[in-house]
Amino acid sequence: MVRLGELVMILDLAREGLSVSAISRRTGLDRKTIRKYIARGLEAPAYTPRPARPTLLTPFEPYLRERLQTFPDLSTRRLLRELKERGYTGGYTILKAVVRAIRPTPSPSFECRFETPPGKQAQVDFAFFKTTFTDEPEVERIVWLFSMVLGHSRMMWARFVARQDLQTVLRCHIAAFDSFGGVPEQILYDRMKTAVLGEIEDPDQPTQGIA
Repeated sequence: MVRLGELVMILDLAREGLSVSAISRRTGLDRKTIRKYIARGLEAPAYTPRPARPTLLTPFEPYLRERLQTFPDLSTRRLLRELKERGYTGGYTILKAVVRAIRPTPSPSFECRFETPPGKQAQVDFAFFKTTFTDEPEVERIVWLFSMVLGHSRMMWARFVARQDLQTVLRCHIAAFDSFGGVPEQILYDRMKTAVLGEIEDPDQPTQGIA
């Protein structure tokens, strides 16, 4: 079987104009083999995969598949205890790898969008970004993105600001209302202490959602 490196060498020598006999002398390969690979071109040789060796876990794989098919959320620690009760003497690491490979993939769930009538509701949130400015490219700074999204149309108004204090929040609300041409009946606040306490939120300390 010709290795990939030998195949590349054969093709390079053929492109240089060497004869099959010369390539055979240079590589030590049979001329018939060289002709075959020149005709085939650059195609990685196909190797037959080695059969998997049985491990201490192999006899227990049918049991694992059955348990995970019935209860997909079983932890590896729980399965390890069950297997040891059945005579398994192997370790946790190989079991974890096998469980990861055979655990059924959960079906994607479908979200039901919560619809609101026009003018009923909006949601406000702050997101933070780390960036640099051209006047001080060596200094990394945090900027905040205030966003207000209307619940019915999903129309969004957003603005980058330097602070997350109460005065900034109020100014952004006024600007958003002016852009929308009205004020929604309800506003939901997600992870915003400022809206209730008038404090600046620390980006490294996540808070609970407030509605």
